[in-house]
Amino acid sequence: MPRYLVTGTAGFIGARVAEMLLEDGHTVIGIDNMNDAYDVRMKKYRLARIEKHPSYTFYKNDISDRQAMRDLGKRIEPVDAIINLAARAGVRTSVENPWLYVNTNVIGTLNLLEMCRHQNIPKFILASTSSIYGADAPLPTSEEVESSRPLQPYAASKKAAEVMCHAYHSLHDIDVTIFRYFTVYGPAGRPDMVIFRFVQWISEGREVRIYGDGEQSRGFTFVDDIARGTILGLKPVGFEIFNLGGHEITKINELVRIFENRMGREANIEHSPPHPADVSTNWADVEKAGRVLGWEPQVSLESGLDATIAWYMAEREWACQVNTSD
Repeated sequence: MPRYLVTGTAGFIGARVAEMLLEDGHTVIGIDNMNDAYDVRMKKYRLARIEKHPSYTFYKNDISDRQAMRDLGKRIEPVDAIINLAARAGVRTSVENPWLYVNTNVIGTLNLLEMCRHQNIPKFILASTSSIYGADAPLPTSEEVESSRPLQPYAASKKAAEVMCHAYHSLHDIDVTIFRYFTVYGPAGRPDMVIFRFVQWISEGREVRIYGDGEQSRGFTFVDDIARGTILGLKPVGFEIFNLGGHEITKINELVRIFENRMGREANIEHSPPHPADVSTNWADVEKAGRVLGWEPQVSLESGLDATIAWYMAEREWACQVNTSD
């Protein structure tokens, strides 16, 4: 069976991709530096679930460490592809410390592309972001839309990683699939994202903070749909960029009302000024992913929210303590 190197396997998307690959009988070599970009208890929880599998091997390494990646490439058995899901994410925090984002998202990607080159690994998948489209993108947004004017260092670092992938594809014939993800959510999600926050804050009767007037909207995408699409990206494509995004566009105010109805609790809402790094809306045109990869989102927002709420309630004893601050 194929062997895959998956970076960021303690992360939200990385953990689910690794789980699905393992369930399908593949071998997964996982890398994560277990950083404290958000509450590390979430990463330990996800990693503990995967480490039980006999076909999974974990290395605690930082992809931005050039020598560590060189050494790892020499130590591991040959792999069929690298799936790079390790990233510094978050548009707001990237404004405060852009160097972290360049190190992981740009230098880290370069180090992994070098591993592909030296170890003759034919396939590379990169996780990118819908934030790359910047302000005033036409809706729904296709992959052909202008993406060279990002609004934050996070998106800028992802654009740089995409361009580096193209250079290595051109120079070394590495087959590259790039995915621009749109607002991913689900069980064991990132605690700095709105879905986890709303579940925790409403469940525990805490203040529900909303940036701006709440009329901004997002195309929420359930993590299983994202992981399934990412795995479909292992097919040979040459060099291609795909949007993976939700099919239900929801305003933040409406999202709060859905949570209130499904949880049977009223939200204590507190508005904060709009954040300059945020965009007013995102909405993915996923026609290309459907046409080339045979992918489309399958999980409805309400079903996905129910699964997320159920997970939180099952893990509430510790999940209620997870830090959800910016």
